[in-house]
Amino acid sequence: MNEQRLIIKNAHVIDATSPEPRESTVVVEASKIVELLPAGSSPAESDARVIDLNGGWLLPGLWDVHTHIGRGIPDPGWRDETIAERTTRAGRDCMDALAQGITGMRVVGEREYVDVAWKRAFDSGQFIGPSLFTCGWFLTTTAGHFLRSGTAKELDGPTEYRRAIRENIKNGVDFIKLNLTGGIMGPPWDGMQSTFPTPDEIDAAFEICHQRGYKVVAHAGGTHGIKTAINHGAWTLEHGYVLDDEAVSMMVDAGTYFVPTLGLSHLNRGPAYAESEAERKWAEEHPAPPDYAARAVVAAEAHAAGFKKALDAGVPIANGSDLALPDGGLLELGQLVRRGMTEWQAIVAATKTSAEVCLVADQRGTIEPGKSADLLAVGSNPLDDIENVRDVQLVVKDGTVVVQR
Repeated sequence: MNEQRLIIKNAHVIDATSPEPRESTVVVEASKIVELLPAGSSPAESDARVIDLNGGWLLPGLWDVHTHIGRGIPDPGWRDETIAERTTRAGRDCMDALAQGITGMRVVGEREYVDVAWKRAFDSGQFIGPSLFTCGWFLTTTAGHFLRSGTAKELDGPTEYRRAIRENIKNGVDFIKLNLTGGIMGPPWDGMQSTFPTPDEIDAAFEICHQRGYKVVAHAGGTHGIKTAINHGAWTLEHGYVLDDEAVSMMVDAGTYFVPTLGLSHLNRGPAYAESEAERKWAEEHPAPPDYAARAVVAAEAHAAGFKKALDAGVPIANGSDLALPDGGLLELGQLVRRGMTEWQAIVAATKTSAEVCLVADQRGTIEPGKSADLLAVGSNPLDDIENVRDVQLVVKDGTVVVQR
């Protein structure tokens, strides 16, 4: 048997390019998909590992493009971790996410370049984990957003912004994450209505990113910060809690990708608001402080309405959760459907569009010859119920079988 050749047969293939599943056999050599053969075809099996899905459903590996891999576990002592402990836990959480079918993640804020270290470890083959795309430090102002996370770097003035961005670039990040407003989770002054950096700070930050060819991941909640991000050429808009018609139109015209993180406003409201058993369990295990939960309750309706505006207008939307690993990406998929997407649209958001966001759509995100073999097989049709993505039967990462049940 050739361990470099894999045949997956008797599969209903959801390839993320066509909404109609096809009964196919997928042939993988080394790390790449080389053939999609119609049902009934009989590729040579003598030198291959053969997996019979018995009519199961095969789709591209899923993505979560708004993660913080060192985000705390539900243990009140987690913030006292050493950086070594945080690094170890972050890698373990990434590998646990892969076992649930999350084959790609964009890390949008992490301290001390823990994300870059794990990206290099996974890319080199030292460990098998998701493909990681990194931002390094989350860049904000003094009295900015996300300070309690330990992943935010507080900056003041154009010079500090330029230096911090260059430091991130020097340490190997893929994107630059800029914080423009507050959000749901934070102290009273950390609200989404105000734009935190001053105009000269914003201009300097975007100028150096554009000059060096780095795309900007923009955290923005309120309309002023959102429009500022779009006008300055942000690649992706994160959260977008309050989207008016003008902002949506601007996103369409600019081609801005939207990563709505619906779970952040909806799941942090608490178990009473859960709409599935998985959501209820997550909310019980990750209780938000009462003041944060109250802010989430207030924000959820407008957040959902803005998302639906963007969806209806054709804004490209990717799957990003901003929830703790390992299953944040799966929880966000459920939210995308419950707030207006079809199951098919949500799968595309979590595969093809997410790969586009990470600038690797020519390599990943769909099941096509020439693409990397990042695959998830489930026992029930996710086009009938998106929760069926949890019925994991097989996970393949770059041609290597990680999970087989």
